[in-house]
Amino acid sequence: MRPIVFLLILLLTTSCSYFEKKKVYTEDLLKEELQTFNWNEVDSYPTFSSCDSITIKADSKACFQSTLVFNVNRFLEAQNIIVSEDVYDTIRLTITIDNNGILKVESMTFKPETVNQIPEIDSLLRQSLRGIPKIFPAIKRGQQVTTAFELPVIVKIN
Repeated sequence: MRPIVFLLILLLTTSCSYFEKKKVYTEDLLKEELQTFNWNEVDSYPTFSSCDSITIKADSKACFQSTLVFNVNRFLEAQNIIVSEDVYDTIRLTITIDNNGILKVESMTFKPETVNQIPEIDSLLRQSLRGIPKIFPAIKRGQQVTTAFELPVIVKIN
């Protein structure tokens, strides 16, 4: 009888640990989630209404960038730019699109020769971006987020 009572007491004391509740703190869950969160990727890139029907992420990004470059090139072609020497440059525009879809030029990189031949190139590029269609911001986990990227614009004037 004693071994049975001893065994019963032993089972009851060890099995009680199975019923203990472990507290889960929301701060700990948030920290764990933020560590696994990829901040460099978005679920969908910024887009124009003309690119809305594209569902593949890479194609959507390409459509957005080509629409931007098309609008910049169309504006620059409409300008009467006169140069004394040929200009061939890839201008790199660093732009951000905030969570409201507002585009902002952060910086521009171009060759000094380009500025010598076209001193107003900075203002021309900024003007070309004012006439673009409405931008819908990038989406990350159902939220509109700010994104930044580099846009190459090739300028070739003979």
